Amino acid sequence: MARPKLFIVPLIAALSAPIFASTAFAQDRDDRGRQEQRVYDRDHHDYHMWNSDEDRRYREYLNEHHRKYHEFSQLSQKRQREYWRWRHEHGDQR
Repeated sequence: MARPKLFIVPLIAALSAPIFASTAFAQDRDDRGRQEQRVYDRDHHDYHMWNSDEDRRYREYLNEHHRKYHEFSQLSQKRQREYWRWRHEHGDQR
């Protein structure tokens, strides 16, 4: 009976790692231990750290547009793009 090749498991793991690492939300922790997520903005070709500050800005956006709160990651791509467009227009001046 032939033995399974032991090099196959590490090979599969190595080849699948980039797939799991390329999600839209990459989780991390800020310097205070709070969870942050790095989110890619396709239209502006940049990343944003989704943390308590970004969440506050997102809620501000929802309030201005008279929309109910929904998790950003659950929004359609169209709605996410609308938010990022608004976000770039409003910057960090607040």
